[in-house]
Amino acid sequence: MPKVFLSPSTQEWNQYVTGGNEEEYMNLLADRMEPYLRSSGITYVRNDPARNVTGAIADSNAAYYDVHLALHSNAAPEKLAGKLRGIDIYFSPSSFDSERLATIIANNLKNIYPLPDKTRAVPTTSLGEVTQTKATAVLCELGYHDNVEDVTWLKNNLESIAANLVESLCDYFGIPFVAAGPVYTGIVAAGGSNLNVRDYPSMGGQVIGSIPDGARVTVYGDVGNGWYVVSYNGFTGYASSQFIVIG
Repeated sequence: MPKVFLSPSTQEWNQYVTGGNEEEYMNLLADRMEPYLRSSGITYVRNDPARNVTGAIADSNAAYYDVHLALHSNAAPEKLAGKLRGIDIYFSPSSFDSERLATIIANNLKNIYPLPDKTRAVPTTSLGEVTQTKATAVLCELGYHDNVEDVTWLKNNLESIAANLVESLCDYFGIPFVAAGPVYTGIVAAGGSNLNVRDYPSMGGQVIGSIPDGARVTVYGDVGNGWYVVSYNGFTGYASSQFIVIG
């Protein structure tokens, strides 16, 4: 199953024009992404807010991740302060996967950002979180924090932005997006057999593990069509809901 390094900004000195700062609101956004990531079967690790961007890159590179997703907001040059708006999703021009992910994110954000023509995927060769990570990486600049309209949009739409970003990750990974809901405990009832856990919610999905009959599992999401997103003994995947009793 996909694994993401989630890297909200650690730049608390970037103040928002209507109060708060970049580190605060990017972490609030990451907080809201977590339930959607879990329900959709995407495992994740958050960066350490006490470390700077160099630390985030080092921590990301110290393990295997499919995607490094950096969350930021932008600021205009001093002469244009408060006058610019828009969303820029930065990608590495040397990575097909980075560009593909950035394009998916930018296109999906057009559906919720009030100025879709100002939402774009942008190549970069200078942003370390994009160019120095082993994982496929993008950096999201989600509006300008020195612009009142952008800050108002960001603050009022954290939940929908979070869901939109996770939906983009699901599009990129080719897995279903599952709306966040309650987390349940289930008991495997497979008639004495082990219950297979797969990497896709169908019998054609590859088996990535199994759960003993009678074992307790965590159910993060209901995909529909007879499949749950489950976690057991440190791995996450899809299991048939036919053989899991919630309770």
